[in-house]
Amino acid sequence: MASDRPSQHIIGEAPAFLEMLEHVSRASPLNKPVLVVGERGTGKELIASRLHFLSRRWEQPLIKVNCAALTESILESELFGHEAGAFTGASMTHIGHFERADGGTLVLDELAMISLRMQEKILRVIEYGELQRVGGRDTISVDVRIAGSTNSDLQALVKRGRFREDLLDRLAFDVITIPPLRERTEDILPLAYAFAINMISELSLPLFPGFGPRASSALLRHDWPGNVRELKNAVERSVYRLPDKNKPISQIAFDPFDSPFRPRDAQKPEHESVVASTPGTKHVLPVNLGERLRGLEKELVEAALHRAKFNQRVAATLLGLTYHQLRGKIRKHKLDIRRSDA
Repeated sequence: MASDRPSQHIIGEAPAFLEMLEHVSRASPLNKPVLVVGERGTGKELIASRLHFLSRRWEQPLIKVNCAALTESILESELFGHEAGAFTGASMTHIGHFERADGGTLVLDELAMISLRMQEKILRVIEYGELQRVGGRDTISVDVRIAGSTNSDLQALVKRGRFREDLLDRLAFDVITIPPLRERTEDILPLAYAFAINMISELSLPLFPGFGPRASSALLRHDWPGNVRELKNAVERSVYRLPDKNKPISQIAFDPFDSPFRPRDAQKPEHESVVASTPGTKHVLPVNLGERLRGLEKELVEAALHRAKFNQRVAATLLGLTYHQLRGKIRKHKLDIRRSDA
């Protein structure tokens, strides 16, 4: 389907993210295929769109296809089109996505799900700029830039015989890798505020009261396996569930299934969910409690600083401290707060 300019704003100031955006800017003017790779929920489709709109093709069509959502036969017809009478039900000629994207960009999302036979046909279009519709005899020339996106390890799939090496060679003229959200700690709260404000608007509420310290700390501590998509869902869910819309959010609804009445796996033995804990079994006594606590405090402060990329305000939030409290603990433990990669 053709797409207008992306309505989503790209938010991020983390060094790894800014470096990736610079990579996109360098690759955009080229007419070469590009791969956009990253974990689920990192925003691969948004980056593929950015590649198009920063290119010289920006006024031409941008067509996006989710390859995982279509069977092989339907995907073939959608990509290459078909002639009337090519198969049962084909009552008229259908123009495929390659033709519709002529002069523009075709985004192949979930690229790893394409069959080997379809990969061969796509390779021919990339190499020669030519295709034939299903059931057709005429050769049609197209000028299409392909941007593939995937969260799979295509090189590993090549070794297992599930992806063509020659196609990967052609698609991977350049590869843009999107950093996961856990490597963009500085961007978590700005993204969360943007998603919250959008949800406030959707709910027709007058203002967003913000995140309380506990909620901010929880957002920063979470590992975000679902990345930006998971963050968006968690924040919007938390705004929607907020009992008093005039008070800051104090808890983040990470898991929509969280409930004391949540169904459990009937096949899982009950004893597996019981964790035995005997006081004193993991510690050797006697112990100097003061020294042990000071050592633990130092380790936690150091861990927070590293997690926050040495942004002290973010580190303070991770620990549930004020900025000045954190500064006091840094002085107390004589910590080196210079970045190790500086």
